Amino acid sequence: MTNISFLIFLAGTIVICLFTWQFAIKTRRFHGIPRFFAFECILLLVLLNEPVWFKQPFAWNQIISWTLLFLSLVTALYGFALLLHVGKPHGDFENTSHLVTVGLYKFIRHPLYASLLMLGFGVFFKHITLITSILAFLNFVALIATAKSEEKEMLAKFGEEYLVYSEKTKMFIPFVF
Repeated sequence: MTNISFLIFLAGTIVICLFTWQFAIKTRRFHGIPRFFAFECILLLVLLNEPVWFKQPFAWNQIISWTLLFLSLVTALYGFALLLHVGKPHGDFENTSHLVTVGLYKFIRHPLYASLLMLGFGVFFKHITLITSILAFLNFVALIATAKSEEKEMLAKFGEEYLVYSEKTKMFIPFVF
């Protein structure tokens, strides 16, 4: 890792810490703690794979990478739009007043975390090494932990309505997982 990459990593880590504090710990939504590690893994993946980001654009791994990155963006934008318009948040976007069960949320409970999974794996496919494989796996584990933690919070907030919803939907991948 170059000096510039290290400085970007430090700056990114500070931003992620502030985000985690503001939108999770300060508001007692502790799913932000494992999400912090997911963000860190993605940041490291981006920095490690930056030199090969646009090399061999038609290689099989680059095609998979760009597909996942595009799907990640679309999923995130649509998921945020649904949270804002249907969830009617109070304050920050995560503090919804209504349980969102339409659109992507009709099929999966965590579209935004699914988008982070696709982002992590999309960046991983840019350059597959042992280190990037470990980071992609840790991102996956961190996002599962994040989702499970958030589900406890949603169950406490929405009760039976969330329980019924969670029994009908998958966590990240429609009809599968």
